[in-house]
Amino acid sequence: MKLSILDQAPIPKGSTSTDALQFTKDLAKLGDELGYHRLWMAEHHSATSLSSSAPEVTIAHLAALTNRIRLGTGGVMMMHYSPLKMAEVFKTLSALAPDRIDFGVGRAPGGDHLSIQALAQGRASIPDDQYDKLATTLQLLNDQKTNDPLYNQVIATPHEVKLPEAWLLGSSGNSARQAGKQGVGYSFAQFFNGEMSKEIFDTYRHYFEPSYFMPKPEINVSYAVTVAETKDEAEYFALPIDLSRLFLMRGQMPQTFSPEDAQAYPLTEMDKAILAKNRALHLVGTPKEVSKQLLKEKEEFGFDEVMVNSNQYSFEARLNVYRLLAKELLS
Repeated sequence: MKLSILDQAPIPKGSTSTDALQFTKDLAKLGDELGYHRLWMAEHHSATSLSSSAPEVTIAHLAALTNRIRLGTGGVMMMHYSPLKMAEVFKTLSALAPDRIDFGVGRAPGGDHLSIQALAQGRASIPDDQYDKLATTLQLLNDQKTNDPLYNQVIATPHEVKLPEAWLLGSSGNSARQAGKQGVGYSFAQFFNGEMSKEIFDTYRHYFEPSYFMPKPEINVSYAVTVAETKDEAEYFALPIDLSRLFLMRGQMPQTFSPEDAQAYPLTEMDKAILAKNRALHLVGTPKEVSKQLLKEKEEFGFDEVMVNSNQYSFEARLNVYRLLAKELLS
């Protein structure tokens, strides 16, 4: 099974944005050494707890620090950018790091309504055109005429470079169908809502049309994961992440608590019930337990690759998650 990394450059309490991005560099180098297939950077705006706002810039830097791991965006939030700009950025990246770049895009805003307005310079956004925007971007990447007269008189440069892999992020049947029709990979965010189904993946495969970007259907699934040498230790490291999701449900995004502060946080009975329900979105346990579940779900749902998101407070604990999983699944 392919094993990959989804990084959001989290900023734990007591750390800085600069610390978070320095940690990302170390994570990429570790993933490269351990045999992880790819590392994707997320895109989040106006979030003081996450430092990944410009994933395409970050992966350019990471490409210079690594040797073989694929690097991409998970994903560029395409509502904010023109097809020409996206095509030129990823053609440039592909020319600089041939056969190692992934163009991953999503339809979510990656921020609140104020950051959406600011990114659009106050102009009204048009979110309903995003599948058309993806189709236009793919045509520009592939040096083709588009279905949009606005772009038919321009060339996305650099010209005639080997193209990146292309992926659409999603968590619904509609995004799966569109990913298939456009001939790109499908990346399912299991840690968003936990609603993975075989029907969604079957829809993607049914509608899939081979393309330059993806000759055959490919599905990866992103999980939030915490593993440690013992179950109790894993639970200890997992609680801060569980609290972060609880705060997010309340519209808050504070920096991740330390495990000690998380243990001392006063939880109501309702909070405890929500944490228990949300645990379906967070795999916690020993490396063997979690690996067994991942392999079981791969067989049950029929996907090709697991992407691991691990946002522990301690950077060493984060690195250890990836070490332990690699030892279990890649050795």
